[in-house]
Amino acid sequence: MIPSFSDWLRLMRPAQWIKNLFVFFPAIFGGGLLDARIFIGACESFIIFCLLASSIYVINDIRDREADRAHPEKCRRPIASGRISKKTAVGFALTLDFLWIFLTYIWFGFRPEVWAIVGGYFLMNLAYSMGLKQVAIVDVFIVSAGFVLRVLMGGVVCRIWVSPWLIMMVLLGTLLIAFGKRRDDVLLMEAGHKATRKSITTYNIQFINQVLSMLSAATIVAYVCYTLSPAVEERFGSEYIYLTSIFVIAALLRYLQIAVVFERSGRPTQILYGDRFIVACALLWMISFLIIIYC
Repeated sequence: MIPSFSDWLRLMRPAQWIKNLFVFFPAIFGGGLLDARIFIGACESFIIFCLLASSIYVINDIRDREADRAHPEKCRRPIASGRISKKTAVGFALTLDFLWIFLTYIWFGFRPEVWAIVGGYFLMNLAYSMGLKQVAIVDVFIVSAGFVLRVLMGGVVCRIWVSPWLIMMVLLGTLLIAFGKRRDDVLLMEAGHKATRKSITTYNIQFINQVLSMLSAATIVAYVCYTLSPAVEERFGSEYIYLTSIFVIAALLRYLQIAVVFERSGRPTQILYGDRFIVACALLWMISFLIIIYC
């Protein structure tokens, strides 16, 4: 069977590239998004992380092909369904690895901090694919750490100071989403489907609901503390940044409603793309933030 273009595209999971927009956070929160040099550096970082993350997705799909075949939705993935062979997928992953390494060298040379971030991301996620995904709690922390590294990449490349409160907000917020996804896996397991990984068997709905409540509150506190930080107020020259908290709180409450009431938190990217309430909150947050910073 010859893989189609859509098979290759699905293997790279372009829908997941929205996660790599986190490299723009330092530029957005640092008020430098309109600077051409900063914007180009953030775009280069975005491209590198898209290729890097896609190579990890391919490796992960190779490792999980047997388990994915038992999943009601993941069984349609190109490798699990047999449309792309293991050997071909390995070659594709190596090609993606060559591309992100080559582009990192071309754009950033031998800057040690850049290589530490992309290399650390690759090795951490390789370890995740090779076995750490089976360790409860550790699995979600690795996912969250990946987002933190994206933010740090944006700060390093654009040479912008990143607030510790922003890092904590990203860490807590992405932990929230990761646990929400685990909640969906637990629901499938309790409905009679085979657990796709060992770590799922060590979670239950009561535990995850408590974690979601805790992380939601902590994320809101971290964001509010960020907006009220004297260093941030001085950097932006405004004391009204805290007003953007309204949209963050509303979006988090909507996500909890989707996860706990509607029980469909297993596809975070689809929620971000498709839920009108969350999309509206994100747009209003962005508009309000940009007005406060740039006007």
